[in-house]
Amino acid sequence: MLLETEFCGVKFRNPLVLASGILGVTGASLRFTVENGAGGVTTKSIWLHEHKGHLNPVMVANEHYMLNAVGVPDAGIEKANIELRNYMLNQPAPLIANIIAGTIGDFAEVTEKVSALKPDIIEVNISCPNVEDEFGKPFSCSRHDAAAVTKVVRSKTKIPIVIKLTPNVLNIVEIARAVVDAGADGICAINTVGPGMMIDLDTREPVLSNKVGGVSGPAIKPIAIKAVYDIHRALPKVPIIGTGGVITGEDAIEMIMAGATLVGVGTAVYYRDVVCFRLIADEMVAWGKKRGIKNLKEIWGTAHAGAYSKKFENYN
Repeated sequence: MLLETEFCGVKFRNPLVLASGILGVTGASLRFTVENGAGGVTTKSIWLHEHKGHLNPVMVANEHYMLNAVGVPDAGIEKANIELRNYMLNQPAPLIANIIAGTIGDFAEVTEKVSALKPDIIEVNISCPNVEDEFGKPFSCSRHDAAAVTKVVRSKTKIPIVIKLTPNVLNIVEIARAVVDAGADGICAINTVGPGMMIDLDTREPVLSNKVGGVSGPAIKPIAIKAVYDIHRALPKVPIIGTGGVITGEDAIEMIMAGATLVGVGTAVYYRDVVCFRLIADEMVAWGKKRGIKNLKEIWGTAHAGAYSKKFENYN
């Protein structure tokens, strides 16, 4: 099965993209991820100015899930300038630059500065749950606020923009529709769930210094799949990066059947090491070969069809 795909006019050798927040700090780490099989890479969220994040401990994981309260630390746009220019020299795969800000004005400025680096796509993080103490509820919790950020980002760049949404809302489709109407080219679904908490039984206190953190990892995959499915059903022409709990090739295929064009891979780096990209891609190919499937178009969005293809029907 061929894994090539196209998203917002950008060609990817496979649909697996490094999710924001994992390894995407330096040009070297981004390149290293591509060398290990990623079809594309997303930077860690880039702020206009340096942002410190939270004090350790900021992460904890078990076989079911990960809690993260990193607080989106970043050295700011000037450092990103250096690292992304490094990556763009002999660019090995498409680059998605993820941006974040606490105000709409800062979103406008960081968009202009990141656009000058000419990434292939800009991903707009309006959904991080770990900075509420600084900036209040994420922009993605409100149709009005989400649309306002999208409009200002759209006005500052001609590069395709993807809005990263939170699952922590009553109706993610309403938010998705609002940002598309405001000019978004695509959607990334989802960001972390929660926040959640883990308590240390010996100290009898929360494990994380921030007490709570976003939930990611295998446990959130069903929530991510449902979000992608719902958004694709409502907005079938809008490309989606399906992110959340993808660990295996079968997980990635499930995302594509739900309607994702690209598949974000993040915590799999923890569970399977950075070679997870190559492993997942190989597992996807093996799955398709066993069923006589030639390319991703044959399975994209098929969860909405209500029936198996004849090839699938005859498989036993």
